[in-house]
Order: sequence, then C-alpha cells, then structure tokens
Amino acid sequence: MKNFVLVVLVMLAFMSCQQTQKIGYVDNATLVNDYQEKKDVEAHLQSKIDAFQKRTDSLRQAFQLEINEAEIKARRMSQKEVQKLSKDLQDKETALSQRVQFEQQQIAQESQSKNDSLIKKVKNFVKDYGKKNGYNFILGSNEAGSVMYGQDTSDLTQTILDLLNAQYKQEK
Repeated sequence: MKNFVLVVLVMLAFMSCQQTQKIGYVDNATLVNDYQEKKDVEAHLQSKIDAFQKRTDSLRQAFQLEINEAEIKARRMSQKEVQKLSKDLQDKETALSQRVQFEQQQIAQESQSKNDSLIKKVKNFVKDYGKKNGYNFILGSNEAGSVMYGQDTSDLTQTILDLLNAQYKQEK
C-alpha cells in the first residue's frame, strides 16, 4: 500500500511538471510605434511644435528688427541713453528666452505625459489580452534582446496591435 501511494505521488508530481505553459511575445517597438493612438498623439504634438516654432521665429524676427532700429537710434543718443536702451533690450531678450524655454518645457511635459499614458494603456491591454486568452506569460522583445528567439506562432504583436487599434477606433 505504501508503494502504491508513493507511486501515485510520484506520478502526480511528474504530471504537474509536464503541464505546458502558454507563452507568447510581442515586439515592444512595433506594438507602440504602430499603435494609431500614438501616431495621432505624435501628429498633435508636431502641430504644437510647428506652431511654437512659428511664434518663436516671429518673436525673434520682431526682436531683431527692434535691435536694428535701436542701433540706428543709438548713433544719435548720449552714452547714458545708449546704456538704458541696451539694458531694456537685454531685459526683453531675457524675457523672450524665458518665454521660449517655458513653452518648450510645457510641450516636453505634455509629450512625456501622453507617452507614459500610452505605454501604460498598451501594457494593460496586453495584460488583459493575456488573462482572457489563457497565457501564463507574454514577453516583450526589444533591441536589447529580452526575447532572443520565439516561434512565429508565439508572436502576438500583430494580433494585439490589430485589437488595440480596433479598440482605439471605437473610442474615437
């Protein structure tokens, strides 16, 4: 009887070790870069950057005209008046630089926030996909080589990307 119990326990242990785990992988870069929402966010940010560039160029051109006019006026001014004009121009240049830097920081913060949000959304989608489809693991491959090899049948990148884009299209 002891031998029978021992044999049953050994068989159960062996069978539990034989259970296959469902594992898939995704190409992180492809999944994120080909996600339509990311493309839309990038296009939106690019339009903001372009508008910012136009405003900045316009402000700099106006400031350069002001400098040119000041140089002409300075020829007819006293030393004290030239110093005051020079200080005023330096103050304007400082204010302009601060304004440009502030806008750059705002765009960078918005970009970072939106990218963080997108990555979180993609991770949660992959996690939910894995749970719903009985995966034990879904690995992310990248250029650093976290997945060195995977059978093509285990590559879930396009499947998940299609589902993710379909969900985004419905949300729009």
